[in-house]
Amino acid sequence: MMKRDGFHAQGFPLLSGVLLLAALLLLSIRGAAAASLPDLVPLVKKLKPVVVNISTVHNPVRSKSGKMVPEGFNNRSLDELFRRFFDQLPQDSLKSRSLGSGVIIDPGGYILTNNHVIAEADDIRVRLPDEREFDAKVVGKDSKTDLALIRIEGAGTLPAAQMGNSDQAEVGSWVIAIGNPFGLETTVTSGIISAKGRIIGSGPYDNFLQTDAAINPGNSGGPLFNLEGEVIGINTAIFSRSGGSMGIGFAIPVNMAKSVLEQLKTHGRVTRAWLGVRIQSVTHELAKALGLDKKQGALVASVEAGSPAQAAGILAGDVVVRFNGHEINQMNELPSIVAETPVGKKVRVELIRDGKPLTVEVQVAEMKEKAGETTADKGDTASFGASVRALTPELRSQLELEESVRGVVVMEVEPGSSADEAGLQVKDVIAEINRKPVRDMADFRRATQHAKPGDTLLMLLFRNGEPMYLAVQMGRTGK
Repeated sequence: MMKRDGFHAQGFPLLSGVLLLAALLLLSIRGAAAASLPDLVPLVKKLKPVVVNISTVHNPVRSKSGKMVPEGFNNRSLDELFRRFFDQLPQDSLKSRSLGSGVIIDPGGYILTNNHVIAEADDIRVRLPDEREFDAKVVGKDSKTDLALIRIEGAGTLPAAQMGNSDQAEVGSWVIAIGNPFGLETTVTSGIISAKGRIIGSGPYDNFLQTDAAINPGNSGGPLFNLEGEVIGINTAIFSRSGGSMGIGFAIPVNMAKSVLEQLKTHGRVTRAWLGVRIQSVTHELAKALGLDKKQGALVASVEAGSPAQAAGILAGDVVVRFNGHEINQMNELPSIVAETPVGKKVRVELIRDGKPLTVEVQVAEMKEKAGETTADKGDTASFGASVRALTPELRSQLELEESVRGVVVMEVEPGSSADEAGLQVKDVIAEINRKPVRDMADFRRATQHAKPGDTLLMLLFRNGEPMYLAVQMGRTGK
């Protein structure tokens, strides 16, 4: 019997049959996988008309010489060459323009977007998907949640998006983002919800949806839809080293937006409830020391004098585990729940004190300007014009810092301040001041509290993971 390379010749038909069966099986699996993917075409056609392009103009400011320079430039910091350059430019070329997105939420022309898209704008222009353009007016805005409501008139009855329930969104759920990244209008991207409840250090009510749907500059203010065509988030931020999408985008949950929309529409501002405590996270070590069965709740670090919390008998060291019927699993959940409570309402607050459960009744008051629920490591605004906060594990992960790096994170730099002129930037990590380590907020306060106006602070920073020194003069904040 003839053999070929150890195979019987009559075995080839059998081998061919096995290979054919395997190929058919692979094609069947691929076909089934393709069939299981959602067909987004009909949904996208339905949703495109509710997403708009927003452009804004910031007029240039006038220098002491009477000439116009772009906003943000300090004339004193420009040498003569640059001053001459800007003086000779046509004035229209100095106007600062920005692009963003928005979603129509009411047929009468109300559009929801991000506050940072329209903040400080002198003119706001909205372009509809049918290419019509309208001037828009600000109805109301809220910097704490980074939301704004604007309106256009004269456009007739417009298609409006349906608001969903972001609490029902699950990790792994399919989502669609529509917006104007890099000015490319009505761009559609898709992906899934990667995580919920993300804290990115943007404010007191951090509670973002994370998605791997491509979000880029220009998507800000645009909607994140579920497969039912409902808005479940407002795209707000990206994590990026290059300025483009890296598969990590963040959206404000629509339930948070719904809680402020009516107030923006009616009053132009948001009134929030106030408890009057400073809180911090409960670590595993703290949970054990506090007599908790598990890591949960918000640990009260201090209670403000004259606050509703003090009147109710809440003490430093108490752990808030339930507020007004809402379970508090993580520290960052409490500020949002308190803020959404009707002002003046009496609510039950369940605590753990000395390892034992305790319930008190609190009548929440109205949050005054600059008051609010703050975390113990929320941060300070230094007298050189920068706001900083502690380097949390979440921020460490987002900034991709090594475990050996300690310090405080710059969250905001005031234009025209000493920090701004020295080159300090948002997301810089201050690790040393005047050769002394800055491991936490306490170290930062000790290093700056005795510095006098005019003193220079030598700072060791980590920027994009790389160390660098910077000299910052004390004593001058921004506008």
